[in-house]
Amino acid sequence: MNTSATTEPSTLPPGRKPAAALSEAATAANAKLRRAALIAAVLVVLGVVAGVVPRRIHRAALRAETQELAMQTVSVVSPVPGTSAGGLTLPAEARPLVEAPIYARTTGYLKRYLVDIGSKVKAGDLLAEIDTPELNQQLSQARAELNQADAALTLAKTTAARWAELLKTASVSEQETAEKQADLQLKVATVEAARANVRRLEDLQAFEQVTAPFDGTITARGTDVGQLVTAGSGSELFRLAQTGILRVYVRVPQAAALGVAPGQTAELTIPEMPGRVFPAKVVRTSEAISADSRTLLTELQVDNSRGEILAGTYVQLRLMDTRMAPTLTLPANTLLFRAEGTQVGVVGPDDKVQLRHVTLGRDFGPTLEILDGVEPTDRVILNPADSLVAGTTVRIAAAAPEPAQKATPTAISSK
Repeated sequence: MNTSATTEPSTLPPGRKPAAALSEAATAANAKLRRAALIAAVLVVLGVVAGVVPRRIHRAALRAETQELAMQTVSVVSPVPGTSAGGLTLPAEARPLVEAPIYARTTGYLKRYLVDIGSKVKAGDLLAEIDTPELNQQLSQARAELNQADAALTLAKTTAARWAELLKTASVSEQETAEKQADLQLKVATVEAARANVRRLEDLQAFEQVTAPFDGTITARGTDVGQLVTAGSGSELFRLAQTGILRVYVRVPQAAALGVAPGQTAELTIPEMPGRVFPAKVVRTSEAISADSRTLLTELQVDNSRGEILAGTYVQLRLMDTRMAPTLTLPANTLLFRAEGTQVGVVGPDDKVQLRHVTLGRDFGPTLEILDGVEPTDRVILNPADSLVAGTTVRIAAAAPEPAQKATPTAISSK
């Protein structure tokens, strides 16, 4: 038996490959296509990322820069305690110790005046004379009526005495005698009334001469010769002031009120007289704080016997030995003057603006005293814009570096 295997010739047509070879070739081609597609997708993603991401980064940077530029940059300052100048300086006004308007007490025409503004007068000096023809006629009539009443009184006395004698002999009745006595009392009362009227008119006639009630200086004259003056009209003839001693009224803030007492010394200065200091003394206080201004009304007196200070002058008064709690001060260019009142802009811990109302005190020129509204730790905006509103986020400008101290050259001595 022949055991060798016989190989059958292939029956595939020429140019045809077996199925296994075709399957491997298709698999390889698909792998190449997938690889190419993946590479293309990666390239597309990289292209998108390369085009979109920088644009978004640029937009974000631009947005941040816009917000940064839109945020307002401000400079701030903190309130500082005011320094004491060794006393409390307050504005005041110097007034006469005694001042009174001189009015007419009788009606008539001004006959003449003997003094004018600036005249020095003594108590009782004649200032002016008033012509009163109507009053003179009334006085003449009153005196005539007094004489008439005196004559009637004399007759009544005689009649009453005669009737009293006749009553003793029963020649007249008691009724008639009582009537005569009553008529006598009536005549006595009539005489007293007439005499009182005469005295009244004589007193009014005495007011024809206008005299000074006290020593002083004529500071005003409100009438002229021939002018009709009427008693009680309210038109003053003269104004008389005693300026040898001047009263100075000043309102002391509540913070320093407890440090003011009668006998305390003070210094008075006048802007028009630089270098001159006039001593003053506290004589009395109102002993009550005014509810309107929260101040204590204080009166001082200044010796003006030499007439160096004119009555009514605006003065500066510095109270000595006054202990006053220091108040905060701010630069004048931190204030906002609005319809709601005086305000300042304060930067809060979150860098947002707060608008606060403040109460102003004394004006020191570049700085102002702030009585209420801010604290020493507040950050107050310098030169705030008129459009500043509460809640705005701001950026605080960096403080400018202080200039470096110039080194002082050391002198080298030659030997």
